Amino acid sequence: MLEAIYIMGGLGIIIGIVLAAASKIFYVYVDPMVMAVEGALPGANCGGCGLPGCSANAEAIVAGKAAPNSCVAGGSDLAGVIAGILGVSVEAKEPDIALPGCTYGVRKADLKYSYDGINDCRAAALLSGGMKVCNIGCLGLGTCAKSCPFNAITMGPEGLPVVNEERCTGCGTCERACPKHIITLSSVTRRIIREYTTDDCTTPCQRACPAGIDIREYIHQVSLGDYHRAIQVIKERNPFPTVIGRICPRPCENECRRKHIDEPVAINGLKRFAADFEKSRNERILPFKAPATGRRIAVIGGGVEGLSTAFFSARLGHELTVYEASDKPGGLLKTAIARNRLPMTILDWDIDGIREIGVNLRTSQMLGRDTTIAALLKEGYEAVFLASGGWDSRLARGAANQIESPIPGVFLLIDLLRPSIADNGAIPCAGKQIVIAGGGKAAVKAAMICKERGAAKVTVLLRETKEAAKLDEPDMAQLKAAGATVRFQNAIDRINGEADAIVSLEIIDLSSGEKQIIASDSLFIAAGRFPELIFARPRKEEKPETGEVNTWEAVPPSKHPEAYDERSLLTNADPLTDISAAIRAIAAGRRGAASIHQVIYGLEMGGQENVLKPDTYVQDVDHLEAVAPTKRHIMPVCNPEDMKVECELGFDEETAKTEAGRCLKCGLVCYQKEAQSMILPGIRPADLTAMSSVGSRSDREVLFDFEDRGRIH
Repeated sequence: MLEAIYIMGGLGIIIGIVLAAASKIFYVYVDPMVMAVEGALPGANCGGCGLPGCSANAEAIVAGKAAPNSCVAGGSDLAGVIAGILGVSVEAKEPDIALPGCTYGVRKADLKYSYDGINDCRAAALLSGGMKVCNIGCLGLGTCAKSCPFNAITMGPEGLPVVNEERCTGCGTCERACPKHIITLSSVTRRIIREYTTDDCTTPCQRACPAGIDIREYIHQVSLGDYHRAIQVIKERNPFPTVIGRICPRPCENECRRKHIDEPVAINGLKRFAADFEKSRNERILPFKAPATGRRIAVIGGGVEGLSTAFFSARLGHELTVYEASDKPGGLLKTAIARNRLPMTILDWDIDGIREIGVNLRTSQMLGRDTTIAALLKEGYEAVFLASGGWDSRLARGAANQIESPIPGVFLLIDLLRPSIADNGAIPCAGKQIVIAGGGKAAVKAAMICKERGAAKVTVLLRETKEAAKLDEPDMAQLKAAGATVRFQNAIDRINGEADAIVSLEIIDLSSGEKQIIASDSLFIAAGRFPELIFARPRKEEKPETGEVNTWEAVPPSKHPEAYDERSLLTNADPLTDISAAIRAIAAGRRGAASIHQVIYGLEMGGQENVLKPDTYVQDVDHLEAVAPTKRHIMPVCNPEDMKVECELGFDEETAKTEAGRCLKCGLVCYQKEAQSMILPGIRPADLTAMSSVGSRSDREVLFDFEDRGRIH
């Protein structure tokens, strides 16, 4: 008996040791904060946050990978509770909403998809290579509706998804389920930040518009007599509709599909009509804004780009102040255009609209004279955007003989090369580390001048190769004699400063992508203007034990889509003058606002895939069928003897509606037509045979027609 007790006791001890060891080996630590956050979550495990359940979301929230308000089922009160657990505050979140992207379902399409019993959109998209006519159109099988965890989507009578806005939480489940990106999340912020991609059903006129205005939609609203809605659509991408309706070079009309039949629709004239409707009633129609973020932004320059940047930033919910050097905003619009083309009352009306969206204007305030970058950041602005213009703006202000340096230590190269200006000592060189960006042969002369004035070190950065820069042996000999270093295929990616001086530049080797920091006291820009830059505090700034840190860094905003992947200064996509079309400056302003938003929130600038560029191949049509020719309406003009008044008089309501009726309501490869056939360039004969065998065309009036995904709610 005693032996049995010993054996059992020994086994117990062994088992206890094994269990103790196992508990140490397999022990899983659970963060009490994760437990607290998970306890606050509703436990629905709906997946609306994009993660597999509330436990995963709790871990992501504590790790900083998800926001306290990421739970779409919990509401704002829950976000406040979670923020309290984390010891942080939470900003008001703009609600997202699912937005279908098609107008006509397959029941009215000129060509149907053949499903062969398949009942899932993702599988149907892969059948027979997927595309039959349009690679964007909705398949209409309702996978988005089936996947919605909140029953917010149903399939309507047109075979298209219909969203119940009260039920929709913006969780994005439908967006992830749709294989063709037809249904996506939409909000003011998303519409401002995102560029058009090859997944969007853009129209030819919309693609040609530098600002990307939804031309089809606002013309459609004019044809319906809903001018209020028309001006809202225009202001989604254009804060100067009354101005642009008078001075735009109208690249959109060059791409209007009616040119294949008769004449393009008077697109810009209809824009002016809608804008004049607003002005004639003296009732401001404003586009929607995101909730206030409490973040302050300063914009330097009250020209078209600066005011547009402020307009779109204000719509993103930020507090905006524009600093303008002259006594009145407007830039070259107020000095370079004849008043019988653009009366000042028209310019002032649109600028007042920008004020009413929430933009403060401070005139007679020049950066570098009345305030500085460091002072504005110290005052509480989270970012400062530079859109000060350049040589042409200086001429317009009557300041051609004045050296301006809005960025500490940064000058235009032309000022160094003009002896009558530079010799007065306004541009210091002695004992400095000088960097000259661009200039080609002019950079050689500039390097010699800097060296003669006692510069300690001169570095010339050229984006081109030695051959492309066209520097010959005498040029290189002069640079060598001056002790200057030339770095080919190098560009500036970031400027680092402290207080009212620059201290270094981050440069990038364009051939390898490698970056490095070089010291610099002065920088000369070989361009007609100062580059657009976003100034902000370094995100990982550490304050010293004594004194106040006053460092800043400057990065360029996202480029035009044709140079979307470039971020360095002085690319081919950077503007050299303000005299280019104002509509392009408006587009640059939206991109500037988007870039500022991304900088202050620590988001990756750009980051979109499949961005639509000018040279992107997009399906299109090369001629139309069954479209009856109609006469284009020409805008009436004033009496030639009375040129003191506005020369173009605008459309009346009847003319505007009739002209709007000429619009074909185009989609990617579709247009509204009377008959049923059209030729699609690039489609193989075999494809045409397959098309003709699918469904009858006799009872259908349209092929496909799509709404832009940026539609306002």
